[in-house]
Amino acid sequence: MTDLLFDVQDHIATITLNRPNSMNAFSEEMILNWIHALETVRDSDDIRVLIVKGNGKCFCAGGDIKAMGADKGFFESSDDVTSTALARKNSLWKKIQRVPLLLEEIDKPVIAQVHGFAFGAGLDMALMCDIRIVAETTKLSESYVNVGIVPGDGGAYFLPKLVGIDQALDMLWTARVLTAHEAKEKGLVTFVVPDHELEQYTLEYATKLANGPATVIQLTKRAVYQSQSMSLRSSLDYISSKMGLVTELPDYKEGVKAVVEKRKSVFNK
Repeated sequence: MTDLLFDVQDHIATITLNRPNSMNAFSEEMILNWIHALETVRDSDDIRVLIVKGNGKCFCAGGDIKAMGADKGFFESSDDVTSTALARKNSLWKKIQRVPLLLEEIDKPVIAQVHGFAFGAGLDMALMCDIRIVAETTKLSESYVNVGIVPGDGGAYFLPKLVGIDQALDMLWTARVLTAHEAKEKGLVTFVVPDHELEQYTLEYATKLANGPATVIQLTKRAVYQSQSMSLRSSLDYISSKMGLVTELPDYKEGVKAVVEKRKSVFNK
């Protein structure tokens, strides 16, 4: 049984973490398969939306603690004979940290479908996604401090952008466990839905995006993220260039025609 499943249907790719007996804790195989899947999503013109979810009773409990403590394991590069701080750093860079870097290269919508538990790196993997749809009984925690490690996969970067510096530090320092509704109040998640509706709600949301004007959606995502590190002038200059581009596309012509004819466009049906 592979540690990660990858499927594409109707322009929607789904990555499923598949170690249910280990609460989908990361293994080296899972990370390597995840990297390959993300490269496929990035490079495929057929894929318009990505959903990330977990199999079994939870989304993801973080890294595999047993592997972290092994003489040869999670943090160690196979190229290094002995376990050193540098070897662990390089292993993080080549493996786990490739995930957020690849996600940054994907202009398509990425949706985390979260249930059960999302702890430590599991929570951070959800934070790297654009949208987080969470079942109402879900528990979320930045649990690194409990095992004496720092958030090595990007949590220190993503978390304060969503909840603010003080709230991020509180979560990281105390490892407090949040309910889905508490996480929603902090701005940590996008939608909270009843458990039995999670799968259908996420699929319907993804389908609406997959049926939308793909180039417009991708360029809008790129503009939002890139504008976070731009001046106002640079952002406006960037988006005006994209406006010039999209108004040459068939999707724009269909949208304008639908308004003139007082009907729904093909994207709103």
